[in-house]
Amino acid sequence: MHEVPRQREYTFRVSHIVKTPYTVPVFDLLHRPGEMRERELDIVVPEGFGNAVIQVPTGGELHVDVRMESLHDGILVSADVTGTAVGECVRCLIEVRLPIEVDIQELFAYSEDEAFDYQVHEDTIDLEPVVRDAVVLSLPFQPVCQEDCSGLCPQCGVRLLDNPGHEHEAPVDPRWAALAGLEGLTGAPTNDVDGAESSGAAEEKR
Repeated sequence: MHEVPRQREYTFRVSHIVKTPYTVPVFDLLHRPGEMRERELDIVVPEGFGNAVIQVPTGGELHVDVRMESLHDGILVSADVTGTAVGECVRCLIEVRLPIEVDIQELFAYSEDEAFDYQVHEDTIDLEPVVRDAVVLSLPFQPVCQEDCSGLCPQCGVRLLDNPGHEHEAPVDPRWAALAGLEGLTGAPTNDVDGAESSGAAEEKR
């Protein structure tokens, strides 16, 4: 009898990592201390982030220069992040665009110990939380279009930088305005009284 050759069995590992524009593979660095890799990422931001007045918008772009070094306990990541944040001037409310330039250095550990903020998952690292945290902390809470922005006119709302020398007449004190309205009334009764006194004196002489 001829033996039937066994069919080779294959085992497929299903990855549970959801890849994003921030995901970087590090399979060629795992547990290889001394190895180093560099990569450039051009990220189209899938979901905007920032603070109440300025942010990196959805669809905005970030450029990330990444240097990854393999250590005994994980992957040391150093990165330079550049891009543009969009918001509005807190004084005159026009749109402002500010450059983003931040440096990052974090360890992505092999261990899942809570002592480490970031971990290597399977054979990838996710730079999103690191990039987001660093960029948000670098954004101003009160962005201005320029340092000497004078804001808006409190009376009519015109932007003062666009209208140098803009001013309004000083408002009249309402108390003086009331007195001014009485000027025409004070003379008439006085004349009437003087005329009545003159007529009375003439009649007495008669």
